[in-house]
Amino acid sequence: MEMKNDQSATPAAAFPLESRFVNINGYRIHYVEQGQGDPVLFIHGNPTSSYIWRNILPKVARESGKRGIALDLLGFGKSDKLEGGDYSLQLHAEVLEGFMEALGLRNIILVLHDWGGPIGASYAVRHPGNIRGVALLETFLWDLSWEDFGKAKALFWLFRSPLGYPLLQAMNLFVKRVLPGAVLKTENLTAEVMEKYREPFPTVNSRRAIRQFPCLLPIAGKPKESWLFIKRMEEKLPLLKSPVMWIKAAPGVIISKDTEYHLIELSARLPQLVVMDFGPGLHYLQEENPDKVADLILSWMRQYKMYGTTEVASRTYRRVA
Repeated sequence: MEMKNDQSATPAAAFPLESRFVNINGYRIHYVEQGQGDPVLFIHGNPTSSYIWRNILPKVARESGKRGIALDLLGFGKSDKLEGGDYSLQLHAEVLEGFMEALGLRNIILVLHDWGGPIGASYAVRHPGNIRGVALLETFLWDLSWEDFGKAKALFWLFRSPLGYPLLQAMNLFVKRVLPGAVLKTENLTAEVMEKYREPFPTVNSRRAIRQFPCLLPIAGKPKESWLFIKRMEEKLPLLKSPVMWIKAAPGVIISKDTEYHLIELSARLPQLVVMDFGPGLHYLQEENPDKVADLILSWMRQYKMYGTTEVASRTYRRVA
């Protein structure tokens, strides 16, 4: 007897997709995939990995006739972790670009969450002809201010201070406290799910990427490298002519009633932007209701005729300097 899809059920903890690896610029990068055809590439943020897409990628790939792919950013999941040096935004962007080339990805639909937003959008604006669409959720494509953080301002100030080391690397606070604190349906984060999120970070040194992301946030123009990275991407956003969707939750975290002005400003750069309502949720919407995330992506893809594979796949595309 076939079971009906119950969106209120606890999301599955199992990660049934087979691990694959590719060498990018000397780094071993982990990814998973399912399906065939043009790619839908899912990019995570902090402190997650491809695991966060486990209940979304298969459904999107299966129902859209696409090749769903999710990678682990450098320093996360099963991808390599640096022994020394910094996880700069430029390094993340270079690894992502190398990943696209190594897998020969063309006619890409990007699904971007958290830090996946600016990292993925940086690729999109440099290769607008290779992008069929961009779906965004709980992310940012702009310089931030301390007011954007609301009640979390003091916490992120601490993360960027010398106390970030004991809090994020020694105590693993981002995985143990911040992640579950940014999900309304905490019952979805079962012991098995939380163990999967802790698994890639067994040692203090393995958590360096988690600690560095808060330090890389472009807040009030600092650090300058991050501010420049975001500004270069922002300036080129109008080059992106493909469909763009924003999945908006309530109350949300990055986009809340106090920060909705960012979406208005983004619409000025991307007039094709459509906002779709997720319903109740905080930051990690993939753990709130993965079926709803998948359904919104699929509905948007249907609306803009992005199902299946394009009749003539683009063999070449122009890179914007």
